Amino acid sequence: MSQIERKTAGVPTLKRLPLYLSLLRKMKEAGEEYASGTVVAKELGLDPIVVRKDLAITGAVGRPRLGFPMDEIIEAIEEFLGWSNTSDAFLVGVGNLGRALLGYTGFEQYGLRIAAAFDSNPEIVGSKVHGKTVQDISKMPELAKRMHVQIGVLTVTASVAQEVANAMIEGGIRAIWNFTPTTLDVPEHVILQREELASSLAVLSHRLLVGSTH
Repeated sequence: MSQIERKTAGVPTLKRLPLYLSLLRKMKEAGEEYASGTVVAKELGLDPIVVRKDLAITGAVGRPRLGFPMDEIIEAIEEFLGWSNTSDAFLVGVGNLGRALLGYTGFEQYGLRIAAAFDSNPEIVGSKVHGKTVQDISKMPELAKRMHVQIGVLTVTASVAQEVANAMIEGGIRAIWNFTPTTLDVPEHVILQREELASSLAVLSHRLLVGSTH
């Protein structure tokens, strides 16, 4: 799958593909050898046409009346998302959220391995969190260069987010997963993904409020 082909997928498709992957893995564990777009759509409550278009964009080819061979469609989605090979990442900011992310073992299933964690707090630096020794943030840029790390996970306080992002970019990191409420200013070549926790909460709260009125 070429880089150009990957770019043709829109954000909604990219957000649905992990849902398909999770379901397909469960189906495989249950002994299923094929998966049709219709079955996937029914299980997830989605439009079958949308599902078929999403799966087709991965390059996988279905069999008439059978669907997609399970191993092939799983591999196609993983490769399309770049999850077929584990990528190392650095996490900066070992507060409550940072600790929680360090303890999440599911990342490697999705091709991400947090290789090291950094902080500026002397009380945290040197301590072990989920098996990883927290290092001083000053070492991060040089270590990122040496290890060719390209993904940074940003879980610092908002006031220092831009400064830390700059240090990540200095170290050669090209993709930043931003968990802070700060809008970062980064060069065009840096990929930025911001997790809008407040936005997700707003949707959840609104749905709860609307649901309680019926």
